[in-house]
Amino acid sequence: MRNIVFDSYALIAHFIGEKGHETVSELLSEITIGEKQGYISLINVGEIYYMIHRKVGEKAAEKAISIISEMNIEIAPVDLDLTIAAAKLKAKNKLSYADAFAAALTIKTKAVLITGDKEFKNLEGETNFKAKFI
Repeated sequence: MRNIVFDSYALIAHFIGEKGHETVSELLSEITIGEKQGYISLINVGEIYYMIHRKVGEKAAEKAISIISEMNIEIAPVDLDLTIAAAKLKAKNKLSYADAFAAALTIKTKAVLITGDKEFKNLEGETNFKAKFI
């Protein structure tokens, strides 16, 4: 697993200490020292913000986004190609629109998605999609 994509679930777990946060911390350390390349979709960054804001508050959400922007994780912009790829996944599978962006980015970067969201099990037959559940 050289390339990894973080779903919002994984980084939220990291920031607020939910189940799987230890695994995410280890992966972030491996990214920091250059053993792995990390990615997250800009759509999922927005999802992290609103979910932490709801669960913990605005200050915690602001801090999480500040930390993400300083991490050695590439925040993938949302262009037409990624949007259409996500839309195709959403059209064929039962998953949220934000999750479709994480899945499309995973396929595009030939990565493994790090998540705890069981919705991604719906993509198990999708070509070039791999997920590791925390």
